[in-house]
Amino acid sequence: MTSPEMTVRDVIDLLSGCDPEAPVRQAMNPYFPMAHRLAQVVQCVDETGRTVVYLAEGNDADSQLGYLPPEVAVALTWQGPVQAPPRRPRRTARGK
Repeated sequence: MTSPEMTVRDVIDLLSGCDPEAPVRQAMNPYFPMAHRLAQVVQCVDETGRTVVYLAEGNDADSQLGYLPPEVAVALTWQGPVQAPPRRPRRTARGK
């Protein structure tokens, strides 16, 4: 049985295909998607005795970077792709 939680190994595997010089961001809150700057990695033991690693944003004023880019929210399936509404036929000057 696989765990529903992502492990450190999973994160390392996923990051190994990324540009190592790229900054790391957190995407938070699917209902109001925002981007946050990652500042800390903290390892501790939870109440069940399991080791857990937390990725935390900074506590400075510019840790929240603003809205998540729409293409990221779509890739995370937090929102669907937005398409322009269908165009209606144009009316002529005489109202026809």
